[in-house]
Amino acid sequence: MTTLKRSLIALSVVAAVAVSGCSNMTTAQQRELSGGAIGAAAGAGITALAGGDAIWGAVGGAAVGALGGFLYNKHEQNNSN
Repeated sequence: MTTLKRSLIALSVVAAVAVSGCSNMTTAQQRELSGGAIGAAAGAGITALAGGDAIWGAVGGAAVGALGGFLYNKHEQNNSN
């Protein structure tokens, strides 16, 4: 099995487990988790297609995605006041 396939399978499993645990989370926590999961999947996919190590792409993508979710939440909080 190729690295890309293994990475995508692993990310799919992690995303499914993460989403199933969102029922008791606040909206802010859900946004940050969703951003991290989407970022991890995108980072792994792009890095694997570019010929790099998909794991490091997933780590970087997750960090950027979680930060994006956090910043979006702060933006929404400022607009609701």
